[in-house]
Amino acid sequence: MSERKEHPLRITIKGLEVFAHHGLLPEEKETGQQFLFDIGLSLKHSAAPHTDDVADTADYSAVCDCVAGVAVSKPYNLLEKLAVVTADEILSRFPNVDRVKVRVAKVSPPLKHTVSQVAVMIKRTRG
Repeated sequence: MSERKEHPLRITIKGLEVFAHHGLLPEEKETGQQFLFDIGLSLKHSAAPHTDDVADTADYSAVCDCVAGVAVSKPYNLLEKLAVVTADEILSRFPNVDRVKVRVAKVSPPLKHTVSQVAVMIKRTRG
């Protein structure tokens, strides 16, 4: 049996669009709006570069499903809460992931000032 080499690995998912119902204002929760997620995953030990096997990494399609599922599961008042719940769920579901960075942006937020988006970023580490 050949020895499997393990390597550090980073996976980045940028611009995952999810329509959800988060915000402080009742209208935000009622009508919903677009959110953009950027996800950074760090795998301290991954044999995937050697094995070419998705089981040895974090399947980014499944990660996108996880993020979208969290975003539509229940409304939150704050982007901060949405970001931390998303990060914790990724760590819970993907044992190969040692660290996760979640950036979630509200596109065209209801402000008196014109901005393209408002975002929050959080980093979580396993353990």
